[in-house]
Amino acid sequence: MAGQLLLVDDEPGLRQAVQAYLEDEGFTVQTASNAREGWDMLQRSSPDLVITDVMMPQVDGYQFLQQMREDPRFETLPVIFLTARGMTTDRIQGYTAGVDAYLSKPFDPDELVAVVTNLLSRRAALNKAASDSESPNIADMAKQIAEIRAMLNQRGGIAPTPAPIKHDFTPREQSVLELVAEGLMNKEIARRLDTSVRNVEKYVSRLFSKTGTNSRTELVRYALEHGLTK
Repeated sequence: MAGQLLLVDDEPGLRQAVQAYLEDEGFTVQTASNAREGWDMLQRSSPDLVITDVMMPQVDGYQFLQQMREDPRFETLPVIFLTARGMTTDRIQGYTAGVDAYLSKPFDPDELVAVVTNLLSRRAALNKAASDSESPNIADMAKQIAEIRAMLNQRGGIAPTPAPIKHDFTPREQSVLELVAEGLMNKEIARRLDTSVRNVEKYVSRLFSKTGTNSRTELVRYALEHGLTK
């Protein structure tokens, strides 16, 4: 399975060898000599997977991983750690931080290829599942959008409650609610907010829970009746 990879390692010899091997296997590989350079590359491109050394000067692999996981754009991006430290405590620290795989140096390049291929296959399967759940029935989705837009057209006739209920929406949940009320579906909302479809599904689920609704149509009606949207 081909894919675009980002390799971050401060050892030039290892970096070049791993890049050459992966490219021979059909992958496209960008390289960075440290985490800061790797972060800059992430802003300019969208790799399918990151391979990074742990022991690097200034910003180490754990800090680099934390930076990725705190950014909605990269929180589900597969990451593989390469390290000379193979202690169990080191591996536990990596997995706790959110790494997907951990290879101790020296490692067999065929094992690295197998791990990369497995992670990319799993990511593709998850993306397909998310896409399928996003639009299981085009007719139903069109009906929902039509109902939401019909409610928006009738907005003047929907009277808000005399004493609006206070909701503890986060800023991101409020943004998602506004876009749902515009009739946008999860993929469109994800593009608008520069985040993943999975994150949008999570926010919509929280909105259902906080408002006691069970569908997008119910959520929009609830929001309009309680003056929760602009």
